[in-house]
Amino acid sequence: MLFWTKLEAWYNDFGRTLPWRGIDDAYRIWVSEIILQQTRIEQGRDYYHRFVEAFPTVAALAAASEAQVLRQWQGLGYYSRARNMHAAAKYVMEELGGHFPDSYEGLLLLRGLGSYTAAAIASFAYRLPYPVIDGNVYRFISRLYGLSTPIGTPAAYREFEQLLLRLIDRQRPDRFNAALMDFGSLQCRPQPTCEECPFAAECVARREGRVALLPVKAPKAKPQERWLYYIDLRWRHEDETFGLMRRRSGQGIWRGLYEFTLLEYEKPLGDAALRRELRKCLDERYGCGGAAYEVGDEWQHQLTHRTLHVRFVKVELAAKPLRQPEEMQVLSLAEMKKVPVPRLIDRYLQQL
Repeated sequence: MLFWTKLEAWYNDFGRTLPWRGIDDAYRIWVSEIILQQTRIEQGRDYYHRFVEAFPTVAALAAASEAQVLRQWQGLGYYSRARNMHAAAKYVMEELGGHFPDSYEGLLLLRGLGSYTAAAIASFAYRLPYPVIDGNVYRFISRLYGLSTPIGTPAAYREFEQLLLRLIDRQRPDRFNAALMDFGSLQCRPQPTCEECPFAAECVARREGRVALLPVKAPKAKPQERWLYYIDLRWRHEDETFGLMRRRSGQGIWRGLYEFTLLEYEKPLGDAALRRELRKCLDERYGCGGAAYEVGDEWQHQLTHRTLHVRFVKVELAAKPLRQPEEMQVLSLAEMKKVPVPRLIDRYLQQL
């Protein structure tokens, strides 16, 4: 096929060498794909090496505690990915006798795996002819064939999948998919150099002057804004610093991670209102309403659907507070730096 001939020639010259390519270890390929779902390759590479060093097999991952898994994941965000991996590893060990699924349908039964990840593992680990469709592939194929169906929708996935099923090299689907993703990432970039593209002559978007308009993206909801004030209560005892943290429960974005006492609002607090809320919290929850405190500068932390405006309030106490809410745990500063925490709290702790 002319398409694959051109794409393979480009891949031979410019394809990337990555630690999870050229292997048939489905577990390690799975780890890499989950990490790279919301992470750039440059950052994901280091996390991949650390993760498989800590948990070299699916059995090792299943045997780990959730806190150990989240600690290795810390800084990557989207922690549901790590929790889903942990649950899926336990499912493989407990329900499948330790045998990682070796079919597309079996892979879809693992928690947290959708069509994209199942196709990636199926093609890279087992050489099964399933096309991998990520954002880079959407961009390249939509421009090449002039497809304007909004990406990220079920209709777009079906349309692109049917097209790629006709193009895929069924003998080497792993190589085909790797080349397809690399071409979208390195050559058919958001602002490409079309003159250097081997597909320039047949590219519909280039011929029609629509390169900048494709792919069409479905409209995104405007991120909500939240103002967070973390209260870092601390005291010294026998030359060691201690503080209070809690482990988040429920179904929130940071479930299972540790954090300081949190005051959260939909609007920013003025200085007088902040002083009032801090005094009220310190008095009612900890019995230290008269303690001195220091409010740090605002940090901004961007999540997919939320913009967080964060300030840390450092409270130095002479001794352990009079009251301790049931959900709060006493941790030393050294312990705080070992438990899994959101990235913004990790940044704060590293500065201390």
